Amino acid sequence: MPEMTSPPAGTAPALTDAWLPRSPRAIALVLHGGAQHGTQPVDGRSLSWRRGRALARQVARPLRTDGIGVLVLRYRTRGWNAGHGPVPAPVADARWALDEIARAHGLPVAILGHSMGARTGVAVADHPSVRGVVALAPWLPPDDPVRPLTGKVLRAAHGRRDRITSARATRAFVARAARVADAEFTDMGAVGHYLLRRVPAWNAYAVAGVREILAPSR
Repeated sequence: MPEMTSPPAGTAPALTDAWLPRSPRAIALVLHGGAQHGTQPVDGRSLSWRRGRALARQVARPLRTDGIGVLVLRYRTRGWNAGHGPVPAPVADARWALDEIARAHGLPVAILGHSMGARTGVAVADHPSVRGVVALAPWLPPDDPVRPLTGKVLRAAHGRRDRITSARATRAFVARAARVADAEFTDMGAVGHYLLRRVPAWNAYAVAGVREILAPSR
């Protein structure tokens, strides 16, 4: 499906792309990465958003066979921007997206997030529609709470050559999350942050994680 009609960059969050079966049974929401700080609008030049769209496009076809639709969220601004509002900027945007999905579809959701998108996904995992989070090269600081994942599923994958976010921090976060959630860590080997090496392996991990989270038996 082509890009959806959406508001101008920076004015509001937007669900910009959708791949939906005729009668979906569940939704995968793709959350792209960003930066620790940055109030610039996420526009068409944003590599993080374009990376999220590319990931969504790759996983949409295999997930379609399972009756799972894929949607992509575009944040208003590029940064996490903690302290600039009651909650970090992408968290507010992701909650808006989940409410929109619940209103339009009323279906269970798996969040597929890269980097800051994975951090955002964990923060909103307590939304009633969310079954779990697939986190690719996530940004998961040691002081972030695991409570939103209570009773949910977390599948996190990280490469050992990531110099942007920390595989060690992800492993430690997963260990904490395992106290309240079904949480597992996967070592993706000697690869970096941007999902540019071992692309088929990243895509396969993402598809398998979403399928597991949204399995009808769960």
